[in-house]
Amino acid sequence: MSDNGKYIYGFTRSGATLGLTVNGIDGNQVFVISDNGVAAVVSDEPKGKLRPERKNLSAHNNVIKEVMKISTILPVSFGVVADNETGLKKILKLNHDSFINQLKKLEGKVEMGLKIAWDVENIFEYMVRKHRTLELFRDNIFLKPTGATQEEKLELGRMFETVLNEDREKHLATVQGILKNYCCEIKANKPKDEITIMKLACLVEKAKLEQFENGVFEAAKEFDDNFAFDFNGPWAPHNFVDIKLKTA
Repeated sequence: MSDNGKYIYGFTRSGATLGLTVNGIDGNQVFVISDNGVAAVVSDEPKGKLRPERKNLSAHNNVIKEVMKISTILPVSFGVVADNETGLKKILKLNHDSFINQLKKLEGKVEMGLKIAWDVENIFEYMVRKHRTLELFRDNIFLKPTGATQEEKLELGRMFETVLNEDREKHLATVQGILKNYCCEIKANKPKDEITIMKLACLVEKAKLEQFENGVFEAAKEFDDNFAFDFNGPWAPHNFVDIKLKTA
């Protein structure tokens, strides 16, 4: 181990990754630096500028996946580098209690992702068909001899956003009401486009992954063919790790 910068993949328990043979970014050997029961999973800092290219992101995620097979890991976002081993041991000391508490909370658990979206050709027209008030307003403003004013078009857009979000909240409540029986915790991330209804991160016990999948199918029965379900994982519990590193 050289005393240059140390690229951090995550934090785990001391001794938990004995026998780990995966290589990290730039093909560098992955090893652990330990202190008082906790450890950082690292490799030497790569040479040159570290860019979020596919090969680097893949190497980062592969290390986390390999550690997951044999231990609980608190994954760190791509691109975090400690100055040297001394600085990293200081981080381990300063954050020891936080790391231990989170490792206990996440022991034997993984993250599963669930995305539900409207599977329709035109989301606006779909909402118009589903919501009579939206349909009436749309028809009233566009069937006028003078046509719709700019303010009326803006109001139509606001009405559309309102019913879209109301439907999202209703569907979210339905799905969470079912999945809460199969998850330790659920976090809903904000949809990034109009057709996405919800993106859920679900903290699930490894031993109950099959039951979780059954729960997803149970929830899907509440929806018709205008909805698409996509679940994925298991992943490291990124959405359930709250690391605010103390460095001084």
